Amino acid sequence: MGEQKPTKQEQTAPSIESLKKELDHKSKEATDYLDHLKRLQADFENFIKRSEKDKQAFVEFANARLIMKFLVLLDELEQGLDSLTKQNVPGEHVRGLSLIVKKFHAILSDEGVRPIESVGKHADPYLHEVMLAEQKDGVEDGIILEELQKGYRMKDKVLRYAKVKVVKNPGKSQGG
Repeated sequence: MGEQKPTKQEQTAPSIESLKKELDHKSKEATDYLDHLKRLQADFENFIKRSEKDKQAFVEFANARLIMKFLVLLDELEQGLDSLTKQNVPGEHVRGLSLIVKKFHAILSDEGVRPIESVGKHADPYLHEVMLAEQKDGVEDGIILEELQKGYRMKDKVLRYAKVKVVKNPGKSQGG
């Protein structure tokens, strides 16, 4: 009868070892939840940034489509102004139309739209659409002689390729 029976309190009280194990388990679980929460937060922030970029890209696309339509109108205004100037029409009409064209260019410039420089430069397939070729002695092949229709770019994207006439001399091989 020398053995002592553990008291009821001793029997129900968890051992220190089991409490440590449970604490470690709960601590790891809390760390896992925190890591998961941080990943979710980072994913959400990336989603917000991506959504903003997508929205900006959509706005630029919509603006580009509208601007391309206005470029047709600008072409017609410039042709009208050129015609009036060639006919030596005096006065207010030419000046008024000229101011409208200048204002149009200023608005486009404010939106990041710039004309593509063409005449005197080498034709670039990323900027120019060659419509005609002409023989011209003393001028290197591929040099743009005339711009048939202005090209425009908006920031780093081409809105409309410049339609051009280039030099093409017979008997010269390309890349030779």
